[in-house]
Amino acid sequence: MIIPWQKLDEHTLENIVDSVILREGTDYGINELSLTEKRNNLLNQIKQGSAVIVWSELHESIDIKDKTEFLG
Repeated sequence: MIIPWQKLDEHTLENIVDSVILREGTDYGINELSLTEKRNNLLNQIKQGSAVIVWSELHESIDIKDKTEFLG
């Protein structure tokens, strides 16, 4: 289920984003980004609509997915 980011408190949204960033250990290329830079990049993707917040009822977990891949 997609959770509309607009319905989340800003602090809650940031906590979700931080949780996903820290859990993923994503490689951002040659230049390592700070947590703040990673957070801002992911928040921008969410707010622009290219990424979505997804709740999995089966796994009882929250994640952030690329919108086109998720809706594929």
